[in-house]
Amino acid sequence: MSRRVNVAGVGMIKFAKPGASEEYDVMASKAARAAMQDAGVGYEVIEQVFAGYVYGDSTCGQRAVYSLGLTGIPVINVNNNCSTGSTALYLARQAIEAGAECVLAVGFEKMEKGALGAKFDDRVNPLEKFADTMNRAQGFSQAPPAAQMFGGAGREYRWKYGTKRETFAKISEKARKHASKNPYALFNQTLTVEEILASDEVFDPLTRFQCCPPTCGAAAAVLCSDEFARKHGLTRPVYIAAQTMATDLPSSFEESMIKMVGFDMAAKASRQLYERAGISPQDVDVVELHDCFTANELLTYEAIGLCKEGEAEKFIWDGDNTYGGEFVTNPSGGLLSKGHPLGATGLAQCTELVWQLRGQAEQRQVEDARIALQHNLGLGGACVMTLYRRD
Repeated sequence: MSRRVNVAGVGMIKFAKPGASEEYDVMASKAARAAMQDAGVGYEVIEQVFAGYVYGDSTCGQRAVYSLGLTGIPVINVNNNCSTGSTALYLARQAIEAGAECVLAVGFEKMEKGALGAKFDDRVNPLEKFADTMNRAQGFSQAPPAAQMFGGAGREYRWKYGTKRETFAKISEKARKHASKNPYALFNQTLTVEEILASDEVFDPLTRFQCCPPTCGAAAAVLCSDEFARKHGLTRPVYIAAQTMATDLPSSFEESMIKMVGFDMAAKASRQLYERAGISPQDVDVVELHDCFTANELLTYEAIGLCKEGEAEKFIWDGDNTYGGEFVTNPSGGLLSKGHPLGATGLAQCTELVWQLRGQAEQRQVEDARIALQHNLGLGGACVMTLYRRD
């Protein structure tokens, strides 16, 4: 990147179940205020806003920031499915590189109870190619479509490598343990592998406690240039060392459920990221990755190079995905336990990683964390990956 982009401030609110949250604009403005307070700046210095959400009318972004100030600046609404928050971050980073001095990325979601579903039935479904691929590969069942897709990928992996069902549950056990130390997480209660496997089956190998819950919430980040950071006395801020985005490839629709849910997108984005940052995966200390289902976390370990293909089961049981192991993945509890408000998730991941690099993660703190990796995936499709560093 030609111009260094700093993360001057981050903020988020505690996530909530559908029906128990405040209105989307209230959540968004609280997260944005927290990020600006963290950066030590007011809304009057913000030059642009990138507002991410999936479910809502076309100018929810403007409504979400009205209470921050009516300064007339550009407000750009962003929707990229489950990678919306990190896509807003991606655009904000580009704005700084293009010459802006200080911009705000905010993501929010007010979700309904139950599984995700289409809102418009009078036009082509954007996931039509995914549905066709799944139908050819495994057919349809009565389970929620997303669970069929990611569960089908997990099932394909099991058939390929003989992976135990307990291995997937082990990921959820780890997520709950991490979330128990995160006051912003939706679920703070720990669960055992046995309890996770005993929960209702959603789509083999996934049980209910292996699926992320519908969630309401908001998170935000203030990005700035080096000159702005110096002018406002921001010392040693976390910065974005590299960032990439990949979308679907021909292999996404070639009858492999693993590839359909984004394996090759993530692999491409991560290769580009490491090359641009001049590091290898082994240099990373802490990771927030898109664990919408336990199956996707397992697949992502391999896609982004945390372990070799076919070795995820050993990686998990050796404890290399948690404290004391090779990497700490999802110290926040991840989507599985922190929650997954679609528009906010990418910026909540950013918030957690910035706290980690600053040494502000309290009981979740990864010792001596200096390099942080973020993976945020949306079917339909986009994979955004971000590498953060602190001098």
